[in-house]
Parts: sequence; C-alpha cells; structure tokens
Amino acid sequence: MAEHKKPADQKPAAASPQKPQSGAPSQQQQQRAPQQSKDSGAVRFSMAVPAKVEEVIGRTGTRGEAIQVRCRILDGRDKDKVMRRNVKGPIQVDDILMMRETEIEARPLSSSGGRGG
Repeated sequence: MAEHKKPADQKPAAASPQKPQSGAPSQQQQQRAPQQSKDSGAVRFSMAVPAKVEEVIGRTGTRGEAIQVRCRILDGRDKDKVMRRNVKGPIQVDDILMMRETEIEARPLSSSGGRGG
C-alpha cells in the first residue's frame, strides 16, 4: 500500500491558522444563521372555532364545487349556534370544521332545479 508523504516545507493544516475566505461565512455567522431562520420561519395560526357537521344540505356554486352543510358551533362566543356554511372539498356528517368566523351564514340553496329555468 502506497503512503502519501508531505513535502518537508508544507505545514500541517491544523497548525496553520486559516483565514475565512471572503465568500465563506465565518464561524459566528454560521452559528447565528439557524437562529435567524427559526424566528422568521415561525408558523402562525389565526384563531379558529370548531363546528360539527350535522347535515349535508346539497351542492352549490356555478359548477357544484361547494357543498352546503348545517353545522353546530362547539366552542367560543357562539357556542351551540346552528348555522349554514358552504364548504369546499370532501365533507360528511360528524366531521369537524375549523371556522375562522361564526357571524356570516351562507344563503339558503334556491329550489329552482338548476338548468332550464
């Protein structure tokens, strides 16, 4: 097995103090970087109130993309209030919705059969 020998005029890397290059961050900057990213990357959630779906009323929207449900507010200022809301995405009875506000209620679905007037 061949051994690599260093020339006698070169100093070992550990003995010579190395100056950081202009493009490379110093050791102190490297230690501060994770702390800065933790503060700026914090996730902040707005207050939400849980509501339980009691009834699925029907589909609404121009293409039927939203579902109107009747739900009961479980917590907060309007606890036990039953209201109508439009929900996007899959939903079924006994699901829990997290609502940002509980004051605005969806309009009831119209009974016109859709197309053909």
